[in-house]
Amino acid sequence: MIAGRVNRRRLLGGSAALAAAALIGRGSPGWAAVQGAKDLTPVPLPPPIAAAERVARLANARALMQRQGIGAVLVESGPSLDYYTGIQWWRSERLTGVVIPAAGDPIIVTPFFERPSIQEMLAVPAEIRTWQEDEDPLKLVADFLRERNVAGAPVAFEETNRFFIANRLKRQAPGVAIVSANSVVRAQRMIKSPAELALMQAAADITIAAFRYSWTKVREGMAPTEMDAIIGEATRALGGTYGGGLVLVGEGTAYPHGTRIPQKVAKGLNVLFDCGCDVHGYQSDISRSFVFGADPTQEQRKVWDQMRRGMDIAMGAARLGVTAGSVDDAVRRAYESWGYGPGYKLPGTSHRTGHGIGMEGHEPVNLVHGETTPLAAGMCFSNEPGIYLPGKFGIRLEDCFHMTAAGPKYFTQPPPSIDRPFD
Repeated sequence: MIAGRVNRRRLLGGSAALAAAALIGRGSPGWAAVQGAKDLTPVPLPPPIAAAERVARLANARALMQRQGIGAVLVESGPSLDYYTGIQWWRSERLTGVVIPAAGDPIIVTPFFERPSIQEMLAVPAEIRTWQEDEDPLKLVADFLRERNVAGAPVAFEETNRFFIANRLKRQAPGVAIVSANSVVRAQRMIKSPAELALMQAAADITIAAFRYSWTKVREGMAPTEMDAIIGEATRALGGTYGGGLVLVGEGTAYPHGTRIPQKVAKGLNVLFDCGCDVHGYQSDISRSFVFGADPTQEQRKVWDQMRRGMDIAMGAARLGVTAGSVDDAVRRAYESWGYGPGYKLPGTSHRTGHGIGMEGHEPVNLVHGETTPLAAGMCFSNEPGIYLPGKFGIRLEDCFHMTAAGPKYFTQPPPSIDRPFD
């Protein structure tokens, strides 16, 4: 359920995240665990996405644009910029982006003083055009559209582009029609290549290994931040980039994203890990729920088993060609027959069965009621139909999978029972 992001921290190699261990004092039970994580053997990592694959992505984008009558696609900083160009850049008031024309090489638009940094990362043939602080970068975009004779055709915007970009482009090119680029960018990013799947597999392997190390180090009295620091240190030692995860305790596990009320580990309380990592720009997202220091109660065991069955129902429903929403519907029908809901009401499952995942921890499309996109080979999703009992506890298990020609395939296997939560 945790979402990843491209930001200055990731660009600088995650150095800010290295301070996470400082959350654990030298005298605390977690100190030795954090130090011990440094001795973990790193997971072998696949190579980053090759330049040739990014060039092929641009060629495919141009083919889609030509079929749809789109003149150019504009993508600002974020995962989609990385997807096409290799440039990992954060968003600010200063525009850095790529303009992909329907024919020919793209241009990169960036501030003049950022050119050396952008040039270092650029992995595809593209001209870098810079603007000074007293200039409008959208004039560069408008001029380029006129140069390529596509000023009369629609310009497609990646769906997360900010409003000010469209507003200022219209000032520079008053007749421009701005449309959605989902039929190009989203259509491409939803279907992962073998190289992308390999990176996601490595990220998943790292996260589950970090969990297996970290859960044995949990001690009574620990706060969520202390457990997260152990998971983070283990993740980094194993080779992943870690930007922080979600660790919940006790009643806090009944609320999918937790509570501000301080929680400490105690015997018999439910503990939830929900974390992921980044490997060369690709994400993992895994959740585990377990009971600390005591045998689970009958209710804890029942809800855990039901949630685990919900995952099996989702996998059984995830077939090529069915709508993404039908997977969520299958799980919700079963849960309602067990007395939960109805629909998204509590007690029950208040969120979707799963989300898309790839370069972002959360990306389109989702396994949610009403989503009509058909499942296709190469799509990747989380499977996490958690069950939440307000005022008591919640159980969320989460493993991600990808669609193959033979059906869904997990990156990591869900655990067999509440007694073996990390097997």
